[in-house]
Amino acid sequence: MSQHISPVVECQMMIRRPQHEVFQAFVDPEITTRFWFTKSSGMLETGKSVNWEWEMYGVKSTVLVKEIVPHERITIEWNTPPTIVDFEFSEVGEGKTYVIIKNYGFHQSGDELIEAVKDNTGGFTTVLDGLKAYLEHGLELNLIADKFPGQM
Repeated sequence: MSQHISPVVECQMMIRRPQHEVFQAFVDPEITTRFWFTKSSGMLETGKSVNWEWEMYGVKSTVLVKEIVPHERITIEWNTPPTIVDFEFSEVGEGKTYVIIKNYGFHQSGDELIEAVKDNTGGFTTVLDGLKAYLEHGLELNLIADKFPGQM
């Protein structure tokens, strides 16, 4: 009997900022819009649904916040069909935070699953790169906007 193992996308990055500040960058859309999506309907709170928008692509996503453990973890459900995303934050030295993003619960199979894993790996890596540039150096690199310029 074969066992089906669902894939997990995992991306990580050390950010040279305090844990509470890195955590806040994902909870507060005033900060998150500087490196990820362009619009949000509100702050992340457990049990709340918020809408995220990438205006340059005409794309929107409703996000259900499943759980927040302050300064340690955010768990959301998003996309259609829905997948789960965990954002984990841990202190790795004074003023340094290690962020791990895990995306799992994919419903696709075969080539569609490979594409979903590839797209999400690239997307979350780009998010972490933008986060690092913004929090460490105050730079808005426009990574998300510049990823697919032909689609704008």
